[in-house]
Amino acid sequence: MTDILTTARQQVLEEGRGLDAAQALECLSLPDERLEELLGLAHEVRMRHCGPEVEVEGIVSVKTGGCPEDCHFCSQSGQFASPVRAAWLDIPSLVEAARETAKTGATEFCIVAAVRGPDKRLMSQVKAGIEAINAAVDIQIACSLGMLTQEQVDDLSSWGVHRYNHNLETARSHFPKVVTTHTWEERWDTLQMVRGAGMEVCCGGLIGMGETLEQRAEFAAQLAELDPHEVPLNFLNPRPGTPFESFPLVEGTEALKTIATFRLVLPRTILRYAGGRELTLGDLGTKDGLLGGINAMIVGNYLTTLGREATRDLDLLTELQMPIKALSKTL
Repeated sequence: MTDILTTARQQVLEEGRGLDAAQALECLSLPDERLEELLGLAHEVRMRHCGPEVEVEGIVSVKTGGCPEDCHFCSQSGQFASPVRAAWLDIPSLVEAARETAKTGATEFCIVAAVRGPDKRLMSQVKAGIEAINAAVDIQIACSLGMLTQEQVDDLSSWGVHRYNHNLETARSHFPKVVTTHTWEERWDTLQMVRGAGMEVCCGGLIGMGETLEQRAEFAAQLAELDPHEVPLNFLNPRPGTPFESFPLVEGTEALKTIATFRLVLPRTILRYAGGRELTLGDLGTKDGLLGGINAMIVGNYLTTLGREATRDLDLLTELQMPIKALSKTL
C-alpha cells in the first residue's frame, strides 16, 4: 500500500490536485511522530501553489449578540444564558476600527453581524458604513451578515463588497448536532448566490465541536467541492452559557494535523488562522501552523473573544520572512 504522504507529494505538490475525503482521513489519522513530515509537505504545497505572502485581516462586529439562531458554540445566540448582550456599533466607531485595522498592514476589513440574515435596518447601516470607510480608508471590505436573499446579495455586490463570509461550520452530516434553527443547505445556497454575483467566497468552520475524524475529512472535501477563495479555520473556544461550554480544547498536535490536511485538500485556497488558535496552539503552535499550510490570519481580537496583539503576529511574519500581501484593487 502506497504511503499517504508519498501519494500526496505526487498528487498535490506535483500535480496540484487536492486530496479526497478518504485520503484526508489518512492524513488526519497519521501518528504524532509523522506530524513534522505532514507539516513540511503542507508548507511545500502552500509555497508552490500560493507563494510566501500572507493576507492579514481585521474584523469588527457591527451588531453583537441577540442572534435568534441556536448555533451551539456561539455566545451571541439569544437562546443561551451567555454573558454577551445585544449591541450596535455606530458608523464613526466602524470607520475608526477600519483605520486601526489598516494601520496594522491588513488589507481586508470584515463587517460582521450576529443575525440569521440582515433586515432593512442592518442593510442600511452596512451601506452607510461601507461608504464612510471607503471615503476614509484604503482597504478592501468584506461582510458576514448571515443568510441572504438574492436582492441582498446583489446590493452588497453593487456597494463594492469584495468578499462575503458565511461558514458552513462543520460537515454536513454533523451540522444538525450543532445548529437546529436552520440547515446546512440554506448556508450552501447563500454561498452559491454570492459566487454568482461575483464576490469572493469565504467559507470555513469550527474544529472541535464533537465531530469525528471522518467528519473532519468529510468537511474538508465539502469545502473543496464549494471551492471558496478563502477558508477560515477556527478552533473551539468553549464559551460559558453555551451547549458546548464543557467541550475540551482541541489538542495542539490534532489542530496542526487538521491545518496541514486542509492545505493538502485545498492546495490553492487562502487558509486563514481565525478564532481559538491562541488557546489551542499558543505561540509555538502558531508558528508551526504558518510553516504547515496557513497563509492568512486575523489579527487583533475576534467577535467575542480576545486574540493576540497584532504586533506579535506581524513580528512573527517578519521573523519567518513572509511578506504581508499587498492591497489589490482587482477581484
